[in-house]
Amino acid sequence: MKHANSIEQSDCYSSSITRQTFLRLVLNGTATLSFAAAGLRFGIAEAMAQAPATVEANVIEVAHGVFVHQGRHGVYAPDNGGDICNTGFIIGDDAVAVVDTGGTALLGAALKARISTLTDRPVRYVINTHMHPDHVLGNAAFKADGCQFVGHEKLAPALLARAERYLAYNKAAVGEKAFAGTEIVLPTVGVADHHEIDLGGRTLALLARATAHTDNDLTVRDEKTGTLFTGDLIFSGHVPTLDGSIRGWLKLLAELEPAAAERIVPGHGPAAMNWPAASAPVKRYLEVVAAGVRAAIASGRTMRDAIETVGESERANWQLFDEFHRRNVSAAFAELEWE
Repeated sequence: MKHANSIEQSDCYSSSITRQTFLRLVLNGTATLSFAAAGLRFGIAEAMAQAPATVEANVIEVAHGVFVHQGRHGVYAPDNGGDICNTGFIIGDDAVAVVDTGGTALLGAALKARISTLTDRPVRYVINTHMHPDHVLGNAAFKADGCQFVGHEKLAPALLARAERYLAYNKAAVGEKAFAGTEIVLPTVGVADHHEIDLGGRTLALLARATAHTDNDLTVRDEKTGTLFTGDLIFSGHVPTLDGSIRGWLKLLAELEPAAAERIVPGHGPAAMNWPAASAPVKRYLEVVAAGVRAAIASGRTMRDAIETVGESERANWQLFDEFHRRNVSAAFAELEWE
């Protein structure tokens, strides 16, 4: 069954932001885009005021000074408030860096409030691992703090292209109150290759990755503890969602597997996982889909035929299979038929 409000599935209906809106963003010097024109009237101050009473960000310390909030498996819905991905933060001697902020301003504000209970060091960096709204829409809670927003160099254009759809679909899915104050905050720092952040006594190594899960995936490694935030390059439990290149994703996993990491933080799943074991289920799923699609193409079958049959052997291994798998097959078919 299709879910029209599903975050990745809403991408199928995304529309580009107007040139006039883009120029206005540039000319007025702001890095935000609100959906006020569609009737969103709640301010971020109200959202942050509501957050402690309505949303709580429970966190797990997966390594010294590295904290993760584990989201639930699901699509945006009133019962989960958009809290459907993993977010986290890293505390240095001088500053804090947040890695992904959740799916609404309220969730971002709750994460911010939790940080304040653990340290008085300022949040100076908000890092987004990729464009999907469950990972970035909480940025609004940190906008007033004067921190740097960091992402892949392709993150800004990707968000601008999908801004109106992300806000409209997910506001409708989660409800107006839960979506209060939510807006898109664009990166102020774009990473083209490699970028380092010094938090005082610990360095974060950021790497812009080639197109895989999306065309703007960014990994974050805490060099002090060997903790690697993979974003949605790794899913556990939740079926992987393809919004980039299946060939690129498999290639990147092969490149990442030999990398030394004490633990990884996946975009969806447990707060921390062993590496490279965490890669194996994702790799298997993508290989099954790719092989099935190639076989369908070689035998002259249509995309519709492939969608109905390819990868069904993986159904029992993943949650949200019906919500996302068919779209993955169609995306893989569109890519691989041109090999």
